Order: sequence, then structure tokens, then C-alpha cells
Amino acid sequence: MNDGGMLTVDSKSEKYMSSTVSWAEMNTKNKGMRDKRVSLEEAAQLISNGNHVAIGGIQYNRVPIALIRELIRSGKENLAISRPLMSFEADFLLVAGVMKTAVTSWLSGAVTYGLSPIVRLYMESQRAKFEEWSNLAMGLRYMAGGMGIPCIPAKVLLGSDIARLLDLKTFSCPYTGEKLALIPALNPDVAVIHAQRADKFGNVQIDGITAVDTDMAKAAKKVIATVEKIVPNEEIRRNPELTRIPFFCVDAVVEVPYGAFPYDCYGCYEPVHDHFREYYKGFETAKVPEENTRNYIKKYFLEPKSFEDYLELFGVKTIIKYSSPTLPG
Repeated sequence: MNDGGMLTVDSKSEKYMSSTVSWAEMNTKNKGMRDKRVSLEEAAQLISNGNHVAIGGIQYNRVPIALIRELIRSGKENLAISRPLMSFEADFLLVAGVMKTAVTSWLSGAVTYGLSPIVRLYMESQRAKFEEWSNLAMGLRYMAGGMGIPCIPAKVLLGSDIARLLDLKTFSCPYTGEKLALIPALNPDVAVIHAQRADKFGNVQIDGITAVDTDMAKAAKKVIATVEKIVPNEEIRRNPELTRIPFFCVDAVVEVPYGAFPYDCYGCYEPVHDHFREYYKGFETAKVPEENTRNYIKKYFLEPKSFEDYLELFGVKTIIKYSSPTLPG
């Protein structure tokens, strides 16, 4: 406390000021209940080069690969992309030139696959940037952004090298005198979230783990929801407790069955780990790591003209094998 009784922070930082502007103060979008159905191509146009894009789900859970594929096909570039835990999509976004900065706590396929050769190459050569936070800190950043506050106090990261590298600020609690970290809010330009279903107005229902998608949607200036199925509003109203993201947060809804495949979407399909292992095995014979990833991008993202054509590459047997009998619709 200073002499006037005001709370003071240990030091001042300008580093996170641009991302901590209150969503409530700056957001003037139309929050009305209107038909928000669009195509993948139209949804991708809501994202501009240089934007900060938050991706929903966690690791290989509910990765909105249909929209990510469209970002690569449309030539988006220099995006900052945040996600609590990234997965194989990081390789594709880096090599395609879409992602310039990764803001996350985990930047590789999955624990059992080891460190991605692409991530190592791009970070060590400084062709891209990695802003590392803990998983909890990432959630707190979205939470603060959704609450419309510039930061949130916590004990996370205190005493770590990550806090030093991030220039994380601390303060003394005015009630207890305890030292706490101030986790800066994160207000992405766009959040892209895949879910099981929504109505045409953008009431999004998520089954299974929700990760930090609710806070992410509240924090973002725009929200794109890709869903397995668009259902009547009456169905949403029958189970309102499942609506994790309300219509007034959402700007666009895209119906994309299997829109996260070959990643998983709870209750719809499981992850195809054989497919991911095959991708990683390609690094063993590639002359340089990028060759393997470029071949993957060409085969799965650039050559198929539509997302349906992309799904055909996996084959009906594979899709059926990994699909759940509770698939919506």
C-alpha cells in the first residue's frame, strides 16, 4: 500500500497492455439472436493476417481441424495462436506459415510422441516464437479476459524461470501481505471452437471435457463455432444446462460433421493414433523435417478440394471404426 491507501504493483509493465483491454469496453458487435450459419470459407474470412487466434479444446481433443485446414488453404499468415495445450496442428500451422507466435503450455503432438522436430527446428532457428505459460496460467488468462479485468492474482508461476522470462509482475496482497503473481488477461481477436452441436443462433453445447472454452469464448472479440450438427433451437432448450457458450458470444456457426477428425470429439469419434504415428514415422525418412510436414499438408489440406474430399482420404472403414454409436443425428 502507498501513503494514500492505494494498492501498488511491484513494477509496471507495458508488455501485455494490448491484450488486456476489457472485452466489455471494446466489443460493439451485434449480439442479437440471428441466423449465424456460414460456410468454412466464409468463417475463415473473419480472421485477418496478424490476428491473435485462440483454439478451443485441449491437445487432441476437439481440434477444429476443418477450420484450421481452411486457414492454411486460404494463405493466412503471421497469426499468434494460443491454446492451453497444442498438438499436431502446431506443425502444420508453422510450416504453412500461418502461425508466427505460439502461446501455450505444450507445443508438440502428445506426450508419447516426444518433442516435435518441426517445433524444435522453428524455435531454435527463431523462425517462430514460443511464449510459454503453464496450463493453469493459460486458463487464468482467458478467465480474466472473459471477466473484463486486466489481470488476475494467483500463486501460479511464482519463483519459476517462466515468470522471469515473461516479465510477470507481482504484488503484495492488501489483506494478508502474501506475495502473488498478476496473470495478465488474454483477449484474442478470434476464438475457434469445435463442439458437438449448436443451433443456428450460436448456442453451443459441449459434451465431455469443456477445457477452457467457455472463458475463451467470453474473452474473444469474435467467436467461430464449428459443430458436428446444427440442431433446432427447441432441442437446445430441452437441455439448456449443456449450453456452454451462449448465442451472444458467437459470430459464426459452421456445420461440419467430423470437423475434428482424426482428432477426437467426445461421444462422436475417438482419435486415430495410427494416423498420427504414421505422420511421425515420416520424419525418420525425410531429408529434412519440413519435407514430411509439407507432404502431409499437400496430401490432406491442399489437394482435396473440399472437407468431404479430405475425409475420403481416411476411408469409410477407418471413420466407422473410430466413430461412436452415439454420434449425433
